[in-house]
Amino acid sequence: MKIDKKIIKELVDYLNEFNLTELEYKDGDKKVKVSKNFSNIVQSNITKNQTQKNKPVIGTKINSPIIGTAYLAPEPGGKKFVEIGKKIKKGDTVMIIEAMKTMNHIPSPKDGTVKSIYVEDGQPVEFGQLLVLLD
Repeated sequence: MKIDKKIIKELVDYLNEFNLTELEYKDGDKKVKVSKNFSNIVQSNITKNQTQKNKPVIGTKINSPIIGTAYLAPEPGGKKFVEIGKKIKKGDTVMIIEAMKTMNHIPSPKDGTVKSIYVEDGQPVEFGQLLVLLD
């Protein structure tokens, strides 16, 4: 079987463009699967999010417990769960992460004020990625 380098290059470009960790392409009996080293991606995201303009991130960090898609509101165009400066209580939902068609509510681990939000609505998130920072 001859390997089509053009298809592999295109799949790798899609991995990077859409921030994916794995992609599979099938054409008849040919199947090509490309993936990134997941542990390096998670460490890269954690390191990237732990500094803000080279300053350490200080406060209560709320990290993603799963891989999925982050949603900041319960429905498209709805009121966001949290906004910068909003006071929240322990157990309040800070966002929803959809994984495998299941909506997972991410609760606040403690009372606090939202200092920063590190993801955008509809953004894919990785395990351990910093989502929200509380004062």
